[in-house]
Amino acid sequence: MVYALSIIGVVASLLSAYLLPWTNTPIVIGLTYAIAALGVSVMMRAGQVSFGHAMYACLSAYTVAFLARAYPGLDSIFLLIAGVVVAGISSAIIGVFVVRYRSIFFGMLNLALSMVLFALLGKMYHITGGTDGIRINRPTIFGMRLEREPFEYVLLVLALVIALILAWAVQRYFRSGNGQALAAIKTNETRLEYLGFSAYGVMWRGYLISGIVVGFAGALLALIQGLVTPEIGLWLRSGEYVFIAILGGAGHVLGAFLGALVFETVKLASAAYFPGLWQFILGLTLIIVIFLFPTGFVGQLSKRFKL
Repeated sequence: MVYALSIIGVVASLLSAYLLPWTNTPIVIGLTYAIAALGVSVMMRAGQVSFGHAMYACLSAYTVAFLARAYPGLDSIFLLIAGVVVAGISSAIIGVFVVRYRSIFFGMLNLALSMVLFALLGKMYHITGGTDGIRINRPTIFGMRLEREPFEYVLLVLALVIALILAWAVQRYFRSGNGQALAAIKTNETRLEYLGFSAYGVMWRGYLISGIVVGFAGALLALIQGLVTPEIGLWLRSGEYVFIAILGGAGHVLGAFLGALVFETVKLASAAYFPGLWQFILGLTLIIVIFLFPTGFVGQLSKRFKL
């Protein structure tokens, strides 16, 4: 079932982008939301909701922008890797402190850190460009200098490959001993300690993986937009990631992608036909899903199919 849906999603994305080139950018942006929601769902596995994880996407995106501006000859792949490395190092350091906390304290501490980053990026105009951000000249990709349309198509293929690899890796992690221990923090952390696991160590590793996954989303977003602004790290963006994770369900990695699909579809359709009410429609969609499908879309699929 999962493999069938994955194949259908990949083929549909490639065909849509090929036949309707204007859909290329929305599809890649939708994939970045799905990847970021996948990272957030790692922490939700432990019952912890972060309202500040967009800061890792932001750090990754600004790393891409700074390097592209300082060294115009760098390839997109190198920029992508550099962005993810910075996001990973940052989450490893920040995680040392934040994983000591649980529940609302965990969520609010991440939110506070992301707002500090947002404020700094907006104030340090001479370095970051302030609210205007940093424009990225289109870099080479796999050593090729491409025009906008073929560049976006190759980036779409790259984003799909990365999304599939990350989904496979995160699902493997969920089924591993560490992943099971992370889920146990949500149900009975004290019993986990009695079994000989360090809850702190389990949480830190989960937080590190979460930050790295969100870092991929930030780097891809910077490359497809060609512009990096502080809004990438705004708390509203973190809220959207949480929205998508809840919408799709955190029980399986498929939930992040189903949630992103519904989120982007509802957002684009409501913005096109009801421009003054699109936020209301998004909120109403989430309320309906919570009432009808408390475990998200993936929870309903799990009842009918073995995921």
